[in-house]
Amino acid sequence: MANNNSNTPAPVALQKKERKKLITKQVNIHTRLMFTDLVKLIDVSEDTIRRDVNELAEEGQVIRIKGGVMSSAYHIGHESQTYSQQNKGIIADKTLQLLKEDMIVLIGGGTTIREFIKKIPPTLRATFITVNVLTAVELLDKPMIKTIMIGGQISTYSQMTVSGEVFQYLSNIKADLCVLGINAIDTNSGLTDSDWETIQVKKAMINAADKVAVLTISEKMNSVMQMKIADVNEIDYLITELPPDSPDLQAYKAKNLTLL
Repeated sequence: MANNNSNTPAPVALQKKERKKLITKQVNIHTRLMFTDLVKLIDVSEDTIRRDVNELAEEGQVIRIKGGVMSSAYHIGHESQTYSQQNKGIIADKTLQLLKEDMIVLIGGGTTIREFIKKIPPTLRATFITVNVLTAVELLDKPMIKTIMIGGQISTYSQMTVSGEVFQYLSNIKADLCVLGINAIDTNSGLTDSDWETIQVKKAMINAADKVAVLTISEKMNSVMQMKIADVNEIDYLITELPPDSPDLQAYKAKNLTLL
């Protein structure tokens, strides 16, 4: 999660109710977190985090995954629980302006991506290539879009296909546009995540497209996870719910991104 300054006072110990509330909010913001991320954030033992997460999972607030936890809204059928859905709708509307007839779009997954797909006009004719199972299902509702699902082993962390077939396929294409959701972004540390396999696939997706658009709610900005996907200057568009001239985006504007 976000780097801590050495001069920052030690965090005050939270009671269980407060911890669980904080875990739920952070998981909803970032879609998924590893236990190690939560340990750094809340400054309690991993055993304590696991117990809290187990209780939250039993209550239906989150979903347990290997080594961590995921937002329940990410699973199909739980769209009503989507965190910050209004802001993600704003991002989706902005992203539509990047679409053109007959283009090839390489697309990832996540709740913001899902909101974007919902708003794609049914008359748009294009080819969408994805490594994400849930994204492929959403795209089936668009009659003029040809959907290509890259097969292989599916990651329980990201619901993306992550095996060798994915890299072979991606190395042989050049899409017009790559549309990615991300878990953390920072002007200095770039795009980061906590799962090695997911990171490698996202790197390959970025390399397989002429232009790259990153979709994120502003709450994910200025946060850092364990491993790097790409520098900020390796992407072309940063799309948030904020207006492009927002003071919160000025550090990103300095990186020569197009802000939508």
